[in-house]
Amino acid sequence: MTARLADIAAQAGVSEATVSRVLNEKPGVAEATRASVLAALDVLGYERPPRLRRRNAGLVGLITPELENPIFPALTQVIGQALTRQGYTPVLATQTAGGPTEDELTEMLLDRGVAGLIVVSGLHADTTADMRRYARLRARGLPLVLVDGYAPAVRAPFISPDDRAAMELAITHLAALGHRRIGLALGPRRFVPVQRKIEGFQRGMRQRLGLTAEECAELVEHSLYTLEGGRAAGGTLLDRGVTAVVCASDMMALGTVRAARERGLRVPQEVSVVGFDDSPLIAFTDPPLTTVRKPVRAMGQAAVRALLEEIGGGHPTQPPDAAGTPLHSEFVFLPELVVRGSTAPAPAGPRAPAEPLR
Repeated sequence: MTARLADIAAQAGVSEATVSRVLNEKPGVAEATRASVLAALDVLGYERPPRLRRRNAGLVGLITPELENPIFPALTQVIGQALTRQGYTPVLATQTAGGPTEDELTEMLLDRGVAGLIVVSGLHADTTADMRRYARLRARGLPLVLVDGYAPAVRAPFISPDDRAAMELAITHLAALGHRRIGLALGPRRFVPVQRKIEGFQRGMRQRLGLTAEECAELVEHSLYTLEGGRAAGGTLLDRGVTAVVCASDMMALGTVRAARERGLRVPQEVSVVGFDDSPLIAFTDPPLTTVRKPVRAMGQAAVRALLEEIGGGHPTQPPDAAGTPLHSEFVFLPELVVRGSTAPAPAGPRAPAEPLR
């Protein structure tokens, strides 16, 4: 408990004795000091003693993409549970094709008086989007945390997986299995996670196989983060003669497996496939999918901790830049390679480009 008291005291800017008095409900502590200590508990992820827990700390908005990809419900669950433990009620707003936009969902949540907002894979990940929308939200005093994507002009905390490292893990694994012609199937180029994955792919291919960025270009195919998107992008790469495909999502990887089978290719004997996310139930596909595990639990909990700090009077995590604009850090979490049954040693000799079955 000593180490915990020291951590809480340091976060709240008070003495350990003061922390002890607050936790034991002793008199003689100013209300503002007491609030600082309780906020420090929340920021550090410690549960409040039952008698000190909030009955209702308010609403927090959570905007996610569609929930068909199981990685988004998994992340939503982690964030929702972490918010609930801190006394907040999560309000989920999901974007769907043809439905309300991110801006419309944000206004809806603001109308309901949310205390803060977490946005997952939103417009902050799109390099062509107008980032002034987030400046306007901050100008209205809204605590904001952005997950999956990064925009240096936006003054808010960012939570991201290390997309570059993820691709390097996949390339290292496949190169060790003897694969030399490896393809990359991923989403539209304008998104920050896509650009970072390409950078990691190129670096891995250069370090492990000696390929230049130009030589990697024909091994990269863009599509949508869906089964059909993976089927299209993966199929195109297979037709170019690759022996392995790294995919930017597990859904795309399953689509690539389908494309391989349509071409009469066996997975993993003739073609290896690697996904990204480690979505729930992905270990039970046929074959069980080798994938790069996105650190969903750590990212979700970090998003909530960052939001609590913002709600508690958020301060910039970096000093102002040359123009005097306060900046926030991006918190980047390392992924993990999970090897299952969809990868195997490369087939002997180069594989000739395949023709899809008609």
